[in-house]
Amino acid sequence: MPPSRDSGILTVATVREETGRVLFLEREQIFSLPETDARAEISGRLREAQERKTPVRAVLDPRRGIVQRITPATAKEIDEFERGRTLLENPGRAVSVDIAEIDPTRFNIVDLTLKSPIFKLCTKIIPSYKKAKDIFDFCAQQSCHLPTPPTVTPCIPFQYVRDGCYARAHKMRWIIEEKYGYCCEKVFSFANQNNDELSVRADKWGGCCVNWWYHVTPLVRVQIKISTFNFVIALAIDPGMFDKPVMLSSWLMAQENAACSAHAKVSMYSIQPGSAYSPANYSGTAFTTDPSYTATDATLIAYKNLTTC
Repeated sequence: MPPSRDSGILTVATVREETGRVLFLEREQIFSLPETDARAEISGRLREAQERKTPVRAVLDPRRGIVQRITPATAKEIDEFERGRTLLENPGRAVSVDIAEIDPTRFNIVDLTLKSPIFKLCTKIIPSYKKAKDIFDFCAQQSCHLPTPPTVTPCIPFQYVRDGCYARAHKMRWIIEEKYGYCCEKVFSFANQNNDELSVRADKWGGCCVNWWYHVTPLVRVQIKISTFNFVIALAIDPGMFDKPVMLSSWLMAQENAACSAHAKVSMYSIQPGSAYSPANYSGTAFTTDPSYTATDATLIAYKNLTTC
């Protein structure tokens, strides 16, 4: 089960007063303001922190998805937070998307639709779907819920998808690049317009609904040959959601489960270098990095014993 308490120094992405939703840059999970006398005080402190662009100390209840308490961060905490925050240089652009208008037969072909400048940074693509599936399976085998010890440490908590996608994606990026030697980009999806939410049903982990304001996973380019035709497609590697590599369009479509939320909608997606870690603003145009994997491993360890539903 998710923990009933989580605390940390966090930055406010936005507060949606209409729905009482609170979004933090360092958490993909969507939280709500409490239905208590503390609601107005918490909302005010969040708004103030957002306007001043300063982090706060937040106490959260991930199980219920509620903000329990907000207090100002100390000067020392803010200094440590800022010193550990490195921004990605030259991020890729965010692209607005209407999932209903996607043509899967064209959308996933790199040279036809996905002409991202980020792809020019690395040219060693995966030579076949079979190799992509081998990489996916190896990543999935590192899951913390399996009885066999992982090859890579710390283990990757695929069984807990309420949060931590940024850490799971970054560890998989290390595997793809360092163990297998292939290019690895990241794809971010965002629900950052109006009251949009990314909504999925965690069918692999109990079937409950999970709502995010952003999600990220490794994106790999794979050479495909059909008859006499050769082309490169973009596949998402996300063992938390799927049992195999899936086309980018399928990955995006899975995040609009209307049965889980009336506001289920992907606002935009963004292809970034593999070094991108988590969003650094609400608009999805800036990102942090984690070159030492310090934040990555700390998050993986913190979530290793948790379950989604």
